[in-house]
Amino acid sequence: MAIMGPEAVKNTGHQSDAEVAYEQVMDAIVTQQLAPSQKVSENIFTEMFGISRAVARNLIERLIARHFLVSVSPRITVVAPLTLLEIKQSFTLRKILLPEIFALAAPKVDYVVLHALAERVHDMLPPKDDATALQVLKLNKELNEMLCEQSGYPQMLDWARQLELTAMRIYWLYIKVTGSFFYSREQTEMSINVLQSEDPARIKRVMYDLLSQTEERILNTVFSHKQFNTQDLII
Repeated sequence: MAIMGPEAVKNTGHQSDAEVAYEQVMDAIVTQQLAPSQKVSENIFTEMFGISRAVARNLIERLIARHFLVSVSPRITVVAPLTLLEIKQSFTLRKILLPEIFALAAPKVDYVVLHALAERVHDMLPPKDDATALQVLKLNKELNEMLCEQSGYPQMLDWARQLELTAMRIYWLYIKVTGSFFYSREQTEMSINVLQSEDPARIKRVMYDLLSQTEERILNTVFSHKQFNTQDLII
């Protein structure tokens, strides 16, 4: 899997070096270039991403705080595990939080932009390679975050962003196993139509059902053994 290298970490003019490096590290976690439970260190980050030790140290601290890295001892830090339990917990939180956020956001959404983002996602399907698959997941994350930004609750937005990054790790498994996206174009269009209804009760019900169906589809597709309750899911 070759998605990025040290040369990829460059300042775009809009982001600091630390922000660009953070995105590159998260891409590596999502695509399992940094695999679940893999040991990481300042040296590993410096070599993989071409960053300074100071930036690497700050990234490790930041990623531990956001639960994408885990400090298992004073000397050992690893990528957060990805097990059946973590995935079930992630979907539980998404089903609690996202229907409420989307219902709050619906009256304020720019649906022209939302439709355009959704079309960009589906125009890239099925993904022809890992780089395209990652871009699809990023666009899907951007779409959901655009909705969350309209909720009017900045603190909730921060939680939602963390959930979206975790979801990318999960959805990556599904895309790699099936070669397809987890929402059809018809499901996406239906979801947007429901949001445009601006009926909070209906939005919450439909979004909860959609998340539940997605959870079931992913679990049925990717996981078939009880051992995944305790073992990392690595492609």
